[in-house]
Amino acid sequence: MNIDFTKGNGLVPVVIQNNTTLQVLMLGHMNNEAFTKTQKEGKVTFYSRSKNRLWTKGEESGNFLWVKDIQIDCDNDTLLIKVTPEGPTCHKGTTSCFGEETSKGFLYSLESTISDRIDNDVETSYTNKLFKKGINKVAQKVGEEAVEVVIEAKDNNDELFKNEAADLLYHYLILLKAKGFTITDIEEVLQSRVK
Repeated sequence: MNIDFTKGNGLVPVVIQNNTTLQVLMLGHMNNEAFTKTQKEGKVTFYSRSKNRLWTKGEESGNFLWVKDIQIDCDNDTLLIKVTPEGPTCHKGTTSCFGEETSKGFLYSLESTISDRIDNDVETSYTNKLFKKGINKVAQKVGEEAVEVVIEAKDNNDELFKNEAADLLYHYLILLKAKGFTITDIEEVLQSRVK
């Protein structure tokens, strides 16, 4: 990896991203020494501009960032490091320095919209109306949508299949809400299965 440290007076910006959720966690800077230490130890070390020294994330808090992958941009002057965080990344105790809900993707945004419509009892909302019918009706709807996905999977109409798959996913998110769970809860189960 040929990093151009000259453009930034010896420093390059480093975007830190959760390897599993792809959520952007923070931005830091590295010089060549910090980069070498990061590669050698497998945990992220930055060059702190305020402390004017190397700084390993987690050296005081224990919230280390364990390196999973390092990528360089097309200009060789910015790094993307995918990590497994050990605890919250931000010094304020949050998962990300950019807030809890940033950069987690559309499904998280949709989950938030579903929760908002239910929590705020939006009377005109299909989501809220279905939720109010109770867990049995929500579960039944998920079952119906699953059957429709299976039927469309056997045919050759890709558009119908994608639409039925979207309906299934949407109703599944409502079912998660009805059961008191989130996408993150299910992610944790799936992560625990990775060997």
